[in-house]
Amino acid sequence: MKWWQIRKRDADLERELESDLELEEEEQRERGLSPEEARHAALRAFGNPTVIREQTRAIWSWNMVENLLRDLRISIRTLFRSPGFSSIAVLVMALCIGATTSLFTVVRSVLLRPLPFRDPNQLVMIYEHFRDPSMNAQQFNYNAVAPADYYDWRAQTHGFEDMAAWRWWQFNLTGEQGDLPELVNAAGGSWNLFPLLGVHAVIGRTFNESEDRLDRNAAMLTWNLFERRFGGDPSIVGRQIHLDGEPYTVVGVLPKWFAYPDAKMQVWVPYASGLPPGMLQHHDFHFSHVVARLTPDVNLAVALGQVEAVQYRLHMLNLNAPVAEDVASRTLTQDLARNVKKPLMTLLCAVACMLLIGCLNVANLMVARSAARQKEIAIRSALGARRMTLIREQIMEGLLISIAGGVTGVLLSLMATNYLVSTWRDLPSVQSIHADGVVLVFACALIIATALLAGLLPAIFSTGDGSIAALQSSSRSTVGSQSRAALRKTLLTAEITTTVVLLVAAGLLLKSFWRLRTTEVGCATDNVLTMGYSLPAKKYDSPEKVNAFNEALLDRVRAMPGVRAAALGSMVPGAGAGEDDDFTITEHPPIAHGAALPDALYRGADPGYFSALQIPLLNGRLFTRDDRAGHPKTVIISLQLAREYFSGESPLGKHLHVAAGGDVDYEIVGVVGDTLHQVDQPSRPTMYLPVLSGDIHGGVTLVVRTASDPLAFSVPVQKKIAELDPELSVSDVLTIPQIIERSLGNASLIASLVLAFAVLSLMLASIGLYGVLSYLTTQRTGEIGVRMALGAQRSEVVRLMLGDGLRPALHGLLLGLAASSVAVHLIQSMLYETKPLDPAIFATVAATQLMVAALASLVPAWRASRIDPMQALRTE
Repeated sequence: MKWWQIRKRDADLERELESDLELEEEEQRERGLSPEEARHAALRAFGNPTVIREQTRAIWSWNMVENLLRDLRISIRTLFRSPGFSSIAVLVMALCIGATTSLFTVVRSVLLRPLPFRDPNQLVMIYEHFRDPSMNAQQFNYNAVAPADYYDWRAQTHGFEDMAAWRWWQFNLTGEQGDLPELVNAAGGSWNLFPLLGVHAVIGRTFNESEDRLDRNAAMLTWNLFERRFGGDPSIVGRQIHLDGEPYTVVGVLPKWFAYPDAKMQVWVPYASGLPPGMLQHHDFHFSHVVARLTPDVNLAVALGQVEAVQYRLHMLNLNAPVAEDVASRTLTQDLARNVKKPLMTLLCAVACMLLIGCLNVANLMVARSAARQKEIAIRSALGARRMTLIREQIMEGLLISIAGGVTGVLLSLMATNYLVSTWRDLPSVQSIHADGVVLVFACALIIATALLAGLLPAIFSTGDGSIAALQSSSRSTVGSQSRAALRKTLLTAEITTTVVLLVAAGLLLKSFWRLRTTEVGCATDNVLTMGYSLPAKKYDSPEKVNAFNEALLDRVRAMPGVRAAALGSMVPGAGAGEDDDFTITEHPPIAHGAALPDALYRGADPGYFSALQIPLLNGRLFTRDDRAGHPKTVIISLQLAREYFSGESPLGKHLHVAAGGDVDYEIVGVVGDTLHQVDQPSRPTMYLPVLSGDIHGGVTLVVRTASDPLAFSVPVQKKIAELDPELSVSDVLTIPQIIERSLGNASLIASLVLAFAVLSLMLASIGLYGVLSYLTTQRTGEIGVRMALGAQRSEVVRLMLGDGLRPALHGLLLGLAASSVAVHLIQSMLYETKPLDPAIFATVAATQLMVAALASLVPAWRASRIDPMQALRTE
């Protein structure tokens, strides 16, 4: 039997049943019964025609399809009869399913989807690891690798199929054919990096081994730079571009999808190209990132054990140098997602909680609706409708609500995903984040799960054995009504429990973010503009030429109206750790063999740097114009360095032996206040070398303190730079608050999203509480009328109904606080100067939840107190 023959077969069945019934009736008349008595006798003998129809249809293969279509028609009519209920339920589901689908789209692309490389599961990152507990106090340290260590690993181990290395870099890309110069993010990759990853150039080729040398200049362009700067012209391959004034031959263009290690990368050069002579033989300059591919038949632990053995041997040969004792590894996917995994999982958990609250809220609405329809359900049960049929119809209603909400939610998720991708800083694999078939399958599974969660319990409770009691008098006091009220209170308690957990998490993250925003970095932050530039070494090949440009620029900027101070430094507070190095104190006893050397951040600073940033001088003097190349070496240290290494003595006049400054002694001439290199990290010992000494290599930062809006000076200052060197580009034109905001990463976004989920959940819970109490008021109208007729005051009725509403709210609050005390430890690593069990946050959440619960309960309680006793008794 085909499904499209249903109507014809139904008609045939009706004719056959009617024919059989007429034959039976005729037989009864032949026995002498009257026509009416014969009809009744025929029905008694023949049986219930409706039951016969159902039994006959049950053996037809299309019976299930017919039942589903019938349930669908009934559910659609039922939902359209209650447009208010349907609209609210669909909106709740749309928001919850949309948010969950959007987060799943991002999480899948960033954490679950395989990387677009050859056998990505075989790729691991290997780092040096220091066992010193102080270096692992905040988190397990993954330290960058020294170039000599990488070469030794590759030559002396065989557990990995191959190893490759890359390093961060920046170049000043000189303008050609009238193009403006620009500072581009670059990387230096060993010649075997792209074959190891399984990446091929779409135009030209990748590097070969002969190009990975100090004196060879080859370059590869990313697709973004190839299209944006060179108009997608394939003839650029084989031509030269100028990076930092040096000619580099373009040998290839990388694929459009290639965005490793991040999408900001513009140019690749060979790993060794441009490095100072002798750098590749150093075991104590850590700036390389090593990618390794496992040999198919070798276990990771075995392969890593070989590298550990080599590294420990290197450590023992360099006991007084910062050479790690151990190595550590993580997969390439884990490495790329290291800074976003916990925030993404936190958001996913938050949105899952909101989804649960939404389902419970819709379930509560459906319980209320089933209470309003209890007589209808009871009549259908009395007429022979099976309980499974009634349950199936209500589940179908939940499924229709979930489908409508799911379709709307998927459309909302597309917008939400675009918002997340555009707002989240440094999100890995951003080019692969989009909705696809897997996301749609997930959304469909979510729709089915929410339909069952929201519809199954109300359907079971509304069609129980007590449903027939709705036909009896005083049915509002039946056990069935009491059980439905208990179910609604239970669902409400679960809603409030989950809401409290979300509110506590949001409160902690917001407090942590506020602490970050208000942290003092140790310098002036108002009206300070910064911008970076790097002088090409080929053009500025002596300290005298570098100093001449820098001093000429400072003189021009300081002469500008509205400029209060201008200075140069290698970095400003809040911009990151930058570089650090070990040192020894000449006047102190030699460091014991095998003991770790003192370590400090080192910065470059000109004579006006500290006054421009208002970093206080605590002892000694600041740099002068005489602290330059050709004069005695001087250094200024931070207060923390003085306290840690010169306890009980004056550091002035002492000498630091600094390898990074040319392996010479520097006389300490001053002590300045501490600054933070990053707002969420404690301050570290810092030493400042004179910019004019020629010992600071690489880019510098121009600091301009102004009398008004600093961003208004950005273009005029860049014009001053262009007057001195039209081919010099600038980068990172930012104010100090913008630098601090950037260093905070995505803390603001994460806290805001969790707060939004928590507030929405609080609104849903309050609506649920209002609905529960309104339902209880309706159920107890007769009881309230009796109480008031017997003399109960309106205030007593209000207290009675408030108690009914606040009891589940209080139970949910207590359970939520208990659950929060456990859950908050999962986000402890994301908190800054905020205790996971912060009493102020817990108290605020408890007060807020109780206040909202009281407000949501007040209106139904007040309505209950306005009931007219006589009208209530007549209704009853």
